[in-house]
Amino acid sequence: MTIDNQPATRRGGSHTDLGAIDELRLGDAGLGDLGLVRLLDAHGVRHEDDRYDAWVSDIGTDQLLALYEDMQVIRRIDAEATALQRQGELGLWPPLLGQEAAQIGSGRALRADDFVFSSYREHGVAYCRGAGLVDLLRVWRGTTQSGWNPYDINMATPQVIIGAQTLHATGYALGIQADGTDAVAVAYFGDGATSEGDVNEALIFAATYAAPVIFFCQNNQYAISEPVSLQAQRPIADRAPGFGVPSVRVDGNDVLAVLAVTRAALDRARTGGGPTFIEAVTYRMGPHTTADDPTRYRDATELDEWRGKDPLARVEAFLDAQGALTEERRQAVAAKADAVAAEMRAGITTLADPDPLTVFDNVYAEPHTGLSRQRDHYSRYLRTFVGSDGR
Repeated sequence: MTIDNQPATRRGGSHTDLGAIDELRLGDAGLGDLGLVRLLDAHGVRHEDDRYDAWVSDIGTDQLLALYEDMQVIRRIDAEATALQRQGELGLWPPLLGQEAAQIGSGRALRADDFVFSSYREHGVAYCRGAGLVDLLRVWRGTTQSGWNPYDINMATPQVIIGAQTLHATGYALGIQADGTDAVAVAYFGDGATSEGDVNEALIFAATYAAPVIFFCQNNQYAISEPVSLQAQRPIADRAPGFGVPSVRVDGNDVLAVLAVTRAALDRARTGGGPTFIEAVTYRMGPHTTADDPTRYRDATELDEWRGKDPLARVEAFLDAQGALTEERRQAVAAKADAVAAEMRAGITTLADPDPLTVFDNVYAEPHTGLSRQRDHYSRYLRTFVGSDGR
């Protein structure tokens, strides 16, 4: 199931209430609930918000059930991918456990002609964009250098260089601007990336030229093993206004609030308002990657606290209170999630290994003597193994 990605009918005409987005938030260190937009709390209680309720006025029970299903499916995909790595089928996997609402809520707000530039953890966004199940894993199995054709789903392949995608998104947004269309570029990155020069340069360019780009920061509390408090003494969202980019903090575990805030930012960009910085405050429940051991740098009490803010549990609680999450519905969602996981496993474990020499393909657009020499050296090296070609 999917939801309509067009903004809901808003109060006050066809343009964004810029007061909602333009509020420049100030306060103390960015570790608490300071200034968070929240529509659905950790207990599943719906809260009214004059700024953002109109942006999700079209989200009824059926639409919320669809978002819930998306989150359940992507959590199951994540669990299956982690298991595949532990079983030796993948070389590495960066889990998204705990960040489902931030990714599904924002991903479902986008139009087909918007373009996404992500880091390596946005599997939920890729799912929303229509990436194939096996395509989500190809790179992590090492059978290809790219999981999908970016122009098939309007999403660039994941960027591993921290923060570089913000520059790519800003450049693409300037191209959108030159073309005169109302599409939007969206850059996803983590809290750690905000200390990179690339992100700061992208903010400068975006503000200077009023580029139609959204900077979506998933503050999951850790830049690998370092807590966000080490690099940010104030909310991360407070940085953007210094560049002239309005910002907003949202409860990243509240799928409804994330959807509302993203829709508002998209409308602002489409109507000439320029860039917006969104800080989605969430939590990485698992390791940074499957090569990481988070027990070495965080304690169990912190993990337990965030388990109480689980993004799926709050939607379940709300839907239960509405009498909408029947046992039949639960079973249907679980069955779909299991079927998706089974399809993904079957597809990835039957992938053929590529010819080793294809690693040299598509590196340069034109013939390159240095690369040709390396290819020849590697070819001769491979022939030294028993059973190889040219034995």
